[in-house]
Amino acid sequence: MTIAVDTNILLDILIPNAAHAQSSLNCLMRINSDEELIICEVVFAELGSQFPSFKDLNTFLRDTGIRLVSSDEASLYEASAAWKKYSDRKKKMVICPACGHHQQSTCLSCKENIPYRQHILADFLIGAHAKIQVDSLITRDRGFYRTYFRGLNIVTP
Repeated sequence: MTIAVDTNILLDILIPNAAHAQSSLNCLMRINSDEELIICEVVFAELGSQFPSFKDLNTFLRDTGIRLVSSDEASLYEASAAWKKYSDRKKKMVICPACGHHQQSTCLSCKENIPYRQHILADFLIGAHAKIQVDSLITRDRGFYRTYFRGLNIVTP
């Protein structure tokens, strides 16, 4: 079985004193020896910001057995379809991340609606890569991925 890992899980482990460090580490430690951990290009790029060099990043991935697997055309298209759905839903409203209340945001000067997005395209690339190319995704962002990538098996710490 192949399992994708979201950036937030790896950053939990790499950033000192992260709130979810122990639960994320425990989740990764439960992976069986016959299961393979992979990341997509977006996770690789986001993860790279935590290492002083390309060599250090590659050493970390080699030492942990995590492999970079490139996205294919099907997963890129899946990401674009989910991004469009999200963008269409979020265009005219701001949603409070704490309570879920919907609000419109309007420019005080010209009175145009101000679009607001709480997720970026990278999140959709990660989700689509996992849905199309692997069996599961380890992430703390389960609600988002369940909403936009139905059928994707989500593993949470």
